[in-house]
Amino acid sequence: MVIRLSLPRPRILLPLSVLCLWNCAWGPSPTSADESFYLEQVKPLLVEKCSSCHGPLKQEAGLRLDAATLVREGSENGSILAKQGDQPSVLMERVTADESLRMPPEGEGERLKPEQVAILQRWIDEGAIGPEHEDIASGPDSHWAYQPIVRPDLPANETTTSSNPIDLFIANCYAKRGLTPAGPTDKANLLRRVMLDLVGLPPTPEQIHEFTTSTDPSAYANLVDELLQSPRYGERWGRHWMDVWRYSDWDGYKNELRGSQRHIWHWRDWIIESLNEDKGYDQMLVEMLAGDEIAPEDPDVYRATGYLARNYHKSNRNIWLDATVEHTAKAFLGMTLNCSRCHDHKFDPIPQTDYYAFRAIFEPHHVRTERLPGQADLMKAGIPRAFDADPNAETYLYIRGNEKHPDKENPLHAQTVSFLEVPFELDPVELPPVGYFPSLSDYIEREDLAAAEQQLAKAGEALEKLAGGQPSIDVTSMNNGRPPSPSKPVRIPLEVEVAEKRVRVAQLRVQSLKARWAADRAKAQGTGPHEFEKLADLATQKERAFTLLSAELTVLEKFQAYEQALTSQEQDAKKKQKAIDDAEKALAKSRDDLKKLAAEWNKPEKTYTSVGKFYPQTSTGRRLALAKWIVHPENPLTARVAVNHLWMRHFGEPLVSNVFDFGLRSPRPIHAELLDWLAAELRENGWSMKHLHRLIVTSETYQLSSEPDEAVAQKNAEIDPDNHFLWKANVRRLEAEIVRDSLLHSAGLLDFQMGGPDLPYEDGEKVYRRSVYFRHAYEKQMQLMVLFDAASPNECYRRSPSIIPQQALALANSELSLKAASAIVERIQEQLGQDAADQEFINRAFVRILGRSPVQEERTACVEFLQGQSGNSHARRTLIHALLNHNDFVTVR
Repeated sequence: MVIRLSLPRPRILLPLSVLCLWNCAWGPSPTSADESFYLEQVKPLLVEKCSSCHGPLKQEAGLRLDAATLVREGSENGSILAKQGDQPSVLMERVTADESLRMPPEGEGERLKPEQVAILQRWIDEGAIGPEHEDIASGPDSHWAYQPIVRPDLPANETTTSSNPIDLFIANCYAKRGLTPAGPTDKANLLRRVMLDLVGLPPTPEQIHEFTTSTDPSAYANLVDELLQSPRYGERWGRHWMDVWRYSDWDGYKNELRGSQRHIWHWRDWIIESLNEDKGYDQMLVEMLAGDEIAPEDPDVYRATGYLARNYHKSNRNIWLDATVEHTAKAFLGMTLNCSRCHDHKFDPIPQTDYYAFRAIFEPHHVRTERLPGQADLMKAGIPRAFDADPNAETYLYIRGNEKHPDKENPLHAQTVSFLEVPFELDPVELPPVGYFPSLSDYIEREDLAAAEQQLAKAGEALEKLAGGQPSIDVTSMNNGRPPSPSKPVRIPLEVEVAEKRVRVAQLRVQSLKARWAADRAKAQGTGPHEFEKLADLATQKERAFTLLSAELTVLEKFQAYEQALTSQEQDAKKKQKAIDDAEKALAKSRDDLKKLAAEWNKPEKTYTSVGKFYPQTSTGRRLALAKWIVHPENPLTARVAVNHLWMRHFGEPLVSNVFDFGLRSPRPIHAELLDWLAAELRENGWSMKHLHRLIVTSETYQLSSEPDEAVAQKNAEIDPDNHFLWKANVRRLEAEIVRDSLLHSAGLLDFQMGGPDLPYEDGEKVYRRSVYFRHAYEKQMQLMVLFDAASPNECYRRSPSIIPQQALALANSELSLKAASAIVERIQEQLGQDAADQEFINRAFVRILGRSPVQEERTACVEFLQGQSGNSHARRTLIHALLNHNDFVTVR
């Protein structure tokens, strides 16, 4: 039996385990065998080997080899396919020539393999056949994606009563091609569709009843507004953008950080919060690329630079920067800049120098973790963020992309791609004191001094206890950490002497900290060299006294340990002698360390240790200039790329098929005018994504049924079998996170707590938070997420849903699914009572889990199943478990 998901849904109870075994056998409309051979074997070969010299960018000898019609036209010297008497054609002669004459030339590509030569020869022998209407890439000057975004006029159309601009464009397509739209979907399905799309959760039975029985003509518009205001919206669309922006929690071996950053979840929370407040897409880009430059004192802004911190790679700085360049270009510009790392781009007007000039924008930056109030341990808490660590770092072109061969004679300056004439204005950013000396944050000084004073109090308490309640020294009135000299020498016990010295060390620690803070504050705030010099001298004196007294304390503690070893009651002579020897060595080392420290601190150039790290006082402004360049009104790519991502996640298919490559290989999209209209709409409405969501989901096009009647489906399929013109809704599989969240939500178990540190992925079956909050990193993902095609942390601009038996097994066997089934049974029976009729139980179950009532065949099958089982409660739980495995549960229709 062959089923295609876009057909009407099966009207019988079908678990996912059955659907997994079905094969989707229908593909695109067939082409001739000759055309298929060209498209599958010949064209990819010609594009790979020849188009860099004979394509849209360059046409040596007036020849293009990237389309069959152009190959047949030949070069300025005539045909390249015709045989030359007994000799092979010019094309075959050049691809089989020796090294001096072969194509591609040495250094431009590898020689064709014998099997590749055979492919070309066969194609020529069979007449060099290609599609009659083959897409031919335009040059950069006329390429659709590189043209300014100009809002097109709305088409006039009398076939629709809708005023929604999307519907006007789509209705115009219907009229031109004789297509009939499927008609609106039913209200229950529309509710499920829009809720899953906007908030990632299915509707409750109460929401279904309220919406389907409402007679208010504005009920749907009000619902959309309500969903867009829900905090669940940010969680749903946050995960979408986390795919595009390559969100990854930290990864590494055991506790060793190898990729991304600890506490990167602050960036995740920023994404969700920014979406919920409808921050403009342009502002989000600026904050992610340069939040540290526009708001260096505001952690709520600079946490957005987690976008850059995520690219950290411990083993190789070049891997780190290569990923930053590649994915900044792909995510925001739809540009494969990475293809020019080793050589000039073969297909787009991007020379290799542009790649490294773009890299130079990021060359100075690095990552640091800012301390948060209440936790000094950066392993436990902190905000990872970008900053320019080395403003003078130079960028070199790597010859043929080999990092071992940098061209150091020609350093490259920061610049964007040269073919886009969009202003790129570099202005260095002078940082405020806390921007280059983050320890200046008042809570850091307050907490550090409080910790030091607490140590002093504990030391005083310990001394008081030893002295029998009477402190032998006044810890509050010491003079430079030393007690008043007794009039007569007094022999005090060693343990009391150690305790007294610990008090003096603790007090000097407080004094040293205060002096060092004062000096650093003067240095950071620029109070003048004389004032700073005075404070620095005092800080040096205090730190010297603290350091040397700490070393003296260590000597005294080691001497105490040595005496304890000498007087030990250990009966084993060898063990006792070893303890004495070890203690004697430790004592000798402590005395040696004290001498070295004294010598070090007696050097005239020795100065105090800063309480924190100072960073460059000026940021290059390069990343801010790039961000402004990307969102500049004259940049033709940014808004188009963003709209394409939004559209794809509502309709299942993007307007531009390759979501990260809008270059010359990307043909003009079918709905190019609609794309440009939406791009202009986004840009001219403050880059509000909620505005665009509202426009999309309130269109009649979005609300179409996925199940047109048979006559309409048959007629339209002959004209547009792949639904390019949106005459019906596309059936879509839910993403992994929404499958899990729907399980929990349907059972009333979902915990709506928002934000916070990433949760252990191993707890996904036990902790009922939304899936977006669980750890997502290399080799650190829930198994359920992996099976349902969750995003790869390395790259996922577009998810590729699969249908495999393991998905059904996961839903059938997971602890989460079993608990959800039990909870749903309990909820329904609480509402209906334990003795409720099977038919009523079945109706409630279908509505709660699938968002619809059962059809007659399903109802009959379910009743027969329940009546054939012993043990009503167990049978009902089994039925619920089967419904959670139904294809409709993991599908948007």
